Amino acid sequence: MSPADDDTTVRAAGCVLWRPAPQAAPHGRELCLVHRPKYDDWSHPKGKLKPGEDPLAGALREVAEETGYAAVPGAELTTVRYLANGRPKEVRYWAAAAGTGAFAPSDEVDRILWLPPEAARARLTQPRDRALVDELLTTRLP
Repeated sequence: MSPADDDTTVRAAGCVLWRPAPQAAPHGRELCLVHRPKYDDWSHPKGKLKPGEDPLAGALREVAEETGYAAVPGAELTTVRYLANGRPKEVRYWAAAAGTGAFAPSDEVDRILWLPPEAARARLTQPRDRALVDELLTTRLP
């Protein structure tokens, strides 16, 4: 039985949110990371799905809630599986271009950073999140 088949699995979704970078920047894009004060960590915007919620719709909702930006989804990235508080957790991710919006701090996310991929990789708290940066860099973007 896979974690996706287990009804105790926490299901979540998010995006590796990017935007075009200044012309001289390597890879031509910047990535958005969110800081969660509850955990004092840096991660990609993501969150738990509501019951019956489509994973992509949930990912876009979470990006908007956490960053203030609309997201234009692209390719689906690797699904990340791990234990969180002793329960299996599954997070589906998409590459997504940032649309219009503006960040407003909240209790859940108090800061965001737009960073070049190398700096984003170094700032991410969890190694499993770093692999998503590498995957985004090899994904064809619009």
